[in-house]
Amino acid sequence: MISQEKNSGNPGSPAVHARADRAHPVTLREVAELAGVSTATVSLVINKKKNARIADETRQRVTEAIAKLGYRPNAMAKTLVSGTSKFIGLVADGVATTPFAGQIIHGAQDEAWKHGYALLIANTEGNKDLEKDAIAMMLEYKVRGILYSTWFHRPTDVPETLREADFVLVNCFSPEAGAARAVVPDEAQGGQSATEILLREGHRRIAFINTTTPAPAKDGRLQGYKFALEGAGIPFNPDLVLEAYPDQEGGYGATDDLLKLKVSAVYCYNDRMAMGLYDGLRENGLSIPDDIAVVGFDNQEVIAAHLRPPLSTVSLPHYELGAAGVRMLLGLDAAPLDSAVKIACPAVERASVAVHLPA
Repeated sequence: MISQEKNSGNPGSPAVHARADRAHPVTLREVAELAGVSTATVSLVINKKKNARIADETRQRVTEAIAKLGYRPNAMAKTLVSGTSKFIGLVADGVATTPFAGQIIHGAQDEAWKHGYALLIANTEGNKDLEKDAIAMMLEYKVRGILYSTWFHRPTDVPETLREADFVLVNCFSPEAGAARAVVPDEAQGGQSATEILLREGHRRIAFINTTTPAPAKDGRLQGYKFALEGAGIPFNPDLVLEAYPDQEGGYGATDDLLKLKVSAVYCYNDRMAMGLYDGLRENGLSIPDDIAVVGFDNQEVIAAHLRPPLSTVSLPHYELGAAGVRMLLGLDAAPLDSAVKIACPAVERASVAVHLPA
């Protein structure tokens, strides 16, 4: 055994060659043979059984053998013993394939790593069978918990299999009171911030082009618009609220009705709508922001930062939604069941509002 230990540190030794040339994972038995102990002893050292009667010198030999051979413990075996794993699951209906909501994954992954966990991701594209299988797989892996996310903020039914795990809803919520912990964007605060960008520049007659699509964002962003006007002492005028389909064509199509309102500024439900409005205003010979100031919502950088002039907007906090979901799952943040935790939507001011802002 002594010669084995001496040879193990020699680059020409069989142990080192075995590690360099092997085509299979190092086994527990190989570690035991190199350390000159039983596989049971190696297992006790690996699993850090503090009450096991193992001499410090023996623990040291096992530790050195593990390092020399590059042994990796079987994660699934450890999971079966401990009843949990160092994985957090994320099941999403389309987050990974949308242009900006993928930040939810980024935020969740960064926060998970920070606390010693890895993220298992399943993108289901709304397929319920796939969703069921993904959750079942994560349960088999005994994940610490599951984040269940939707690509846009909406109410959702909690899958029955999800209730078998510790879970948090991200960017969605259960309409059933007290049914689930959830983290969502603060749409009303975002709408208020968007309107306040225009109010700070002295605009008093401000239109809002809302969506025709029922959603929490539709109600919340309108509520925020009203809050901002009220805070500035301006009576709410429902005639200044238009509705359009929430895309570029919808914004473009709303141009004529907007111009009839004789407003100096407009806040749009989203950036795509604002992009279409840019085209409509230019076709009418109007300049942004000299003739009319424009604010969007979402901060889709491929749109907002590259319009001319760049669009003032409000960010949806997707990265922070993912990170907050992980913190909530791990018990690091408060997680009330009676209401969703709301994450602030920060304003991003660019040159579509004030001439003095850099283009």
